[in-house]
Amino acid sequence: MCLALPARVVSVDQAGDMALVELDGVRKEVSLALVDDVEENDFVLIHVGYALNKVSEEEARLTLELFAQAGLTGAPS
Repeated sequence: MCLALPARVVSVDQAGDMALVELDGVRKEVSLALVDDVEENDFVLIHVGYALNKVSEEEARLTLELFAQAGLTGAPS
């Protein structure tokens, strides 16, 4: 089973192929090779170092709430 988590984009590099994302205070650099038009403060689903697609802030919040209820992440912020 694969698990993709929504994370907020903190910054996008100048070339637009990598982004710094944050989830629960943890920051990670991820590839944007699979997603177009990602900007700072967008939310993306991430899996093994890749952003898979963009999601709305509402969808990200609801997903993180479900993960928190299941004990998979901390409480959503």
